[in-house]
Amino acid sequence: MSEETNANKKLLTISEAAKINNVTRQAIYVAIKLNKLKARKETTRWTIHRDDLEEYRKQKYSRAKSKFNGELLFDNTKGYFSVNQAAQMLGVPVQKIYYATRVNALKAHRRGAAWVIQVEDLKEYAQKKSIDFKFAS
Repeated sequence: MSEETNANKKLLTISEAAKINNVTRQAIYVAIKLNKLKARKETTRWTIHRDDLEEYRKQKYSRAKSKFNGELLFDNTKGYFSVNQAAQMLGVPVQKIYYATRVNALKAHRRGAAWVIQVEDLKEYAQKKSIDFKFAS
């Protein structure tokens, strides 16, 4: 195998990078434009080195790792869950959880920019609404 072919195997197109990361092509473009993902434009095509994509994946923002005042924002071991996690546990759409918090049917607390729901409040809401509650620990 020639050195050029081997080097090309390490270079990815935006479509390939999107497929590997399980995101849209637009998400890859945005990461490049925000200088979060290194890429080179060769004539009309962007190329991304496989190592740069891996580095981006390691540094990618994750809400699950977010902290507020030094503590994990959604520390499931302490009974704190995100809106998405709550919706999944109750088997309802995310928008239903947002609506329930807005009309005070479900207690939620603001921590920074995120809504945090405590497991006790989820159980109480599920009982009131006769919803099966699947605790995800």
